[in-house]
Parts: sequence; structure tokens; C-alpha cells
Amino acid sequence: MVPGPVPNRALSATGALLCALAVALGAFASHGAEPDQQSRLALAALVLFGHGLALNVLAPAGSGRRVAWALWLLLVGCLLFSGSLIGADLLGTGAPLAPIGGATLISGWLLLAVARLRP
Repeated sequence: MVPGPVPNRALSATGALLCALAVALGAFASHGAEPDQQSRLALAALVLFGHGLALNVLAPAGSGRRVAWALWLLLVGCLLFSGSLIGADLLGTGAPLAPIGGATLISGWLLLAVARLRP
């Protein structure tokens, strides 16, 4: 089943929420985090913002199974990558999911490229 407008709206709204979280996380990284945490939290905020913005822009214009899968991969990858970095600094969990999240992000972008070339 190909996702329709409601999932695309949900992805777009989730992208906007990721951007809001990114701004808050960036502020915390600059003003409240320990110096050794700042760069990793800033990277997590950057990834959240960039991919949140991408979801917000691409989801409403997306159609087709490949685009839907690509956008979901971007969302999951973003959450795994940034979530792992945030957990490492704020909870002391390490960042074991960051490589999986990064690979998922790359896969999402590659699938989106394929979807745009072969709708």
C-alpha cells in the first residue's frame, strides 16, 4: 500500500517538530551543556534541523512508494543518529545507534534520488 496524504502530512509535521527540537537543543548546547558535550549536541541539532526541514519540504510534494520509504528512512535515521548522540552526552549511554542512523540517512537520501529519477 502506498502511503497517502495523511502520512505525508504527518511526516511534514514531524519534520517541523524536529526543527523546533533542533533549535532548543542548539540553545542548550550553547548555553547549558558542559564544554565537552557541546560539539556532539550541536551536531545532533544540525542533523535534526536539516532533516526536519527536508521532511517538512519534501513530504507534501512526495508521492509514490519510493518517496514514502525514503522519507520514512530519513525520519528513522535522524532519530537514531541524533538520539544516540543526545543519549551519549545527556544520559551517558554511548552512541551505539549513531552509525546505524547515519547509514539509514544515507539510504534514505539515495532512495529519494532513485525515486526522483524513476518515479
